[in-house]
Amino acid sequence: MSAQTTDGTEPASEDGRPSAEAAASRKREQRGWYFYDFAVSVYSASVLTVFLGPYLTSVAKAAADAEGYVHPLGIPVRAGSFFAYSVSASVILAVLLMPMAGAIADRTGRKKPLLAVAAYTGATATAAMFLLGGERYLLGGFLLIVANAALSVSMVLYNAYLPQISTPDERDTVSSRGWAFGYTAGSLMLVVNLALYLGHDSFGLSESEAVRICLASAGLWWGAFALIPLRRLRDRAVVREAGGAPAVSGWKQLVATLKDMRRYPLTLSFLLAYLIYNDGVQTVISQASVYGSEELELEQSTLIGAVLLVQVLAVAGALAMGRLARVYGAKRTILGSLAAWALTLAAGYFLPARTPVWFFALAAMIGLVLGGSQALSRSLFSHLVPAGKEAEYFSAYEMSDRGLSWVGPLVFGLTYQVTGSYRDAIISLVVFFALGFVLLARVPVRRAVEAAGNPVPVRL
Repeated sequence: MSAQTTDGTEPASEDGRPSAEAAASRKREQRGWYFYDFAVSVYSASVLTVFLGPYLTSVAKAAADAEGYVHPLGIPVRAGSFFAYSVSASVILAVLLMPMAGAIADRTGRKKPLLAVAAYTGATATAAMFLLGGERYLLGGFLLIVANAALSVSMVLYNAYLPQISTPDERDTVSSRGWAFGYTAGSLMLVVNLALYLGHDSFGLSESEAVRICLASAGLWWGAFALIPLRRLRDRAVVREAGGAPAVSGWKQLVATLKDMRRYPLTLSFLLAYLIYNDGVQTVISQASVYGSEELELEQSTLIGAVLLVQVLAVAGALAMGRLARVYGAKRTILGSLAAWALTLAAGYFLPARTPVWFFALAAMIGLVLGGSQALSRSLFSHLVPAGKEAEYFSAYEMSDRGLSWVGPLVFGLTYQVTGSYRDAIISLVVFFALGFVLLARVPVRRAVEAAGNPVPVRL
């Protein structure tokens, strides 16, 4: 018997059931895998969602001219749009790097060293955000670009382990638990951040110093807890293609991956739907605090509290939607979450300014659907990936997750630049969820799994 099945999981015993030793090994890897979500989600929660957007915007405004513009590389940019444009720039860099990293991982079987490089590059850039201050908006933009791109590359490699460490019927549960671990970490760190930020005077810190400590602590957390998955996950041997080069340019590898994916048009159809609706999700995550501070005129403490509420409810939401998927299937559960996203953003347009209670209500609605929609999308896609191409295909997935999610922030930033209203910017995102719903509904996922050559789980 070979050491591994075609989907990368451990072999079964002669009676068809996983051996006790193989099952124990798989569970150990799963527990280690969860901890990368635990490590990296603090960056998403504390840095990208809460602190960096409003803080970098304030730094850019301090450096702006009399008309409210900064001039990176001589280009006039409204200070209020600089953060959104920096997010878009980080995505463009990630698009260049992710396909190449995925191809190297699949061809060499060495995901773990690549994961380590990406994780500690991102963690270092995040820790260096302590240096932001005064009018250093360019440094802030640079560190954001590096950290975001490193995060995207690391998630390609992390997600590619999912088909290898879980059986088909386990994946919704394993993916949902990973997201739940991540949101638990985000909640814990946000509690600490909130205490530090609100009590900065008692700690002898200025508000700016407290924010910079919160930013840097996310990098330290990321680096510390990344050690657990790096110890527990293991690389798998691969059969190398004759004459196959381990690395080409990002664009060439992207083209090669997409050409290969044309053999699986239903997988591409799912990716297109995911690209569109997830663009909306990622834009809400990165721009919600800017909307709350600039348009709704809410205090930073209110924003932290709202994001903490999102993190706490996202744990319950991810686990609950994982259970719903076992009854109704992942596709139907995701479709329900997209309808809830659209209704939530439409309600967000009408939120009154300086009224925290309604912002908390909006945060609660987001929290209940956020983790589940992301976790189930990841596990559903894992069924559509042909064996042996996990990292390469997850590079395309990650470009849909983060790498090609530059359209939403760009639309958000341009809408604000043209209209000067964040309300107009937020309502424009509804179309991403509506169109994604329609496209996902048209994907025959059971046929897509069969076309990829994978076993079909009981519920899809």
